[in-house]
Amino acid sequence: MGFQITNDGVLKKYIEENGVSEVVIPDCVKEIGERAFEHCTLKSITIPDSVTSIGEGAFSFCITLTNITIPNSVSSISNGAFEYCETLTNITIPDSVNSIGNYAFNKCSSLTDIAIPNSVNSIGNYAFNNCNSLTDITIPDSVTSIGEGAFEGCSNLTNVTIPDSVTSIGADAFRSCKNLTSVTIPDSVESIGDKAFECCESLPSITIPDSVTSIGAGAFRSCKNLTSITIPDSVTSIGEGAFSFCITLTNITIPDSVISIGSGAFFGCANLRRVIIPSSVTSINDETFFLCSNLTSVTIPDSVTSIGDRAFRSCSSLADITIPDSVTSIGGGAFDGCGSLNSITIPGSVTSISPCIFYECYGLKSMIIPDLVTSIGKCAFYGCSSLTSITISDSVTSIGEDAFDGCFSLTSITIPNSVTSINDETFCLCSDLTSVTIPDSVTSIGKDAFRFCHSLTAITIPDSVTSIDEGAFYGCSSLTSITIPDSVTSIGAGAFRSCQNLTSITIPDSVADIGEGAFDGCDSATFNYIKTGNKDESQNKC
Repeated sequence: MGFQITNDGVLKKYIEENGVSEVVIPDCVKEIGERAFEHCTLKSITIPDSVTSIGEGAFSFCITLTNITIPNSVSSISNGAFEYCETLTNITIPDSVNSIGNYAFNKCSSLTDIAIPNSVNSIGNYAFNNCNSLTDITIPDSVTSIGEGAFEGCSNLTNVTIPDSVTSIGADAFRSCKNLTSVTIPDSVESIGDKAFECCESLPSITIPDSVTSIGAGAFRSCKNLTSITIPDSVTSIGEGAFSFCITLTNITIPDSVISIGSGAFFGCANLRRVIIPSSVTSINDETFFLCSNLTSVTIPDSVTSIGDRAFRSCSSLADITIPDSVTSIGGGAFDGCGSLNSITIPGSVTSISPCIFYECYGLKSMIIPDLVTSIGKCAFYGCSSLTSITISDSVTSIGEDAFDGCFSLTSITIPNSVTSINDETFCLCSDLTSVTIPDSVTSIGKDAFRFCHSLTAITIPDSVTSIDEGAFYGCSSLTSITIPDSVTSIGAGAFRSCQNLTSITIPDSVADIGEGAFDGCDSATFNYIKTGNKDESQNKC
């Protein structure tokens, strides 16, 4: 037969022969070498008792192999030994085997039954990965560790009992076991690895034992039928995205032992109603409760000093939240899309209003910016259509682009003396805005800054302003008169376009440049030039 055997009994390679589907390995063989039968088309292989070890990938990609017997003489099954044996339906591992290597039975997609003996103490990484015909497995008491991805993708596995001997469940260990309905984690387990049970879509509940100290990143991500989970007092950390997209999870109790909750830990838990963050936690990280659309109640303790970017973004049912005085920073988009939020108090310890922090908080009615705040970020209150009142403290030196864009109900605003510029689209579409106080500190009015402020009847531009950018007052249809101070040197294109009720416009000789269509549609306006300067003559026809 086509066996290549060394003098010391290593079967290096099997050379296939036409028409042969079954082979018996001779008794002189002590070791089956690496990839010795790789890609062969045999259906049955008999291994003699003389063999003590099976090399890496020895039978890998034997896609027609249906039957193989491993003798009691073998002590370990090496990495990838039976990987991609796609028609292998069952296999018996003898009591002599103490370890199952990485990828040992990876993608044995027809394997329905496997008995792991009490002699085995470790199951390697991805050992049974994607054995998607496997329905049941018993892990013996001898096993102390379950490797990464050991049973990942075993989509027909329905229940698993992990023995008391196991101390850790590796990353991806049971990931995408989509039909897993029951899992028992013993008191011996201290850590649950990253994505260990991710996408176990049929798992309705799970009890984490008191021995567990950490829950890995994505450990239970997308467990779509998980309705309840008990986290014991032993847990100190919840990893990033640990429970993200557990869409039927309605309630969770986080014990006082937890000191850190990872970013996105509860991202997309659409039915989570109530959360109490324990006093041991010092920060709410980025996207922790993003898209918890039915969350109505959150308790933040005095221990918390920071709220991360998008922490509560799209929590559309959250109507009220109390931020303790201990909080010094609130990240960008922290409450973006919290459309039901009607009141919130920013603590006095906060020094900046981050970009998009209250973006499209449609229900927010009033806001007081505390005294320590120096900046209001881009789009901070964009689309807060119910906001009627806002008090900006004198400490604020900058207001970002689109900061109040689309605040339809805002009626008046006083810009503090510390602000030097009104940025692009800052008050665009504030259609109910009737009064604006611009201080002497402002030197420029940005593009579309007051565009479509339909209710604005009058505005005083201070002597400090040197430029009025394009579209700055476009569509301010209630504006009746405007005096441009002699500090202004340029008026941008369309700056006062469609201000159809503007009857009086005073332009000083300091204005050297008037952009195209700056006064288009100002059909009733009378232009008063303090002194004729270098101007676009077409503007005189308005």
